[in-house]
Amino acid sequence: MRVMVFMKANADSEQGVMPTEEELTSMMAYNEELVKAGVMLDGDGLQPSSKGARVRFSGGKPSVVDGPFTETKELVAGYWLWQVKSFDEALEWAKRCPGGDDFELELRPLFEPADFGEAYTPEIQAQEERLRAQSAGRQP
Repeated sequence: MRVMVFMKANADSEQGVMPTEEELTSMMAYNEELVKAGVMLDGDGLQPSSKGARVRFSGGKPSVVDGPFTETKELVAGYWLWQVKSFDEALEWAKRCPGGDDFELELRPLFEPADFGEAYTPEIQAQEERLRAQSAGRQP
């Protein structure tokens, strides 16, 4: 089971306040545990929403809205992609996350092929496998 873990933004992350050396050291130790356990597939921190944009579609037409965005509690400051045996395992890992006194993580399982039932035809499966292989070949 793959799980996307979002670290929610707060006032500090939205103002671009960088973590201290102690906070970075704690997070790196946690990430190292995740990697050694074979859990962490990917992860990174995100720049504040003031450096981002949203693309909205209405009537099939896109429009761009530049950041910053006002609802800090709805924003993401970082993410991990984990491979775990169960959602409960992901929750146990999340409970161990260093991050200070006031932060929130959101965990969401990714769809797996079986979730799509008969709509996930052998042709679509083959196409997805090709795209994943091509994408993996471009990563450093």
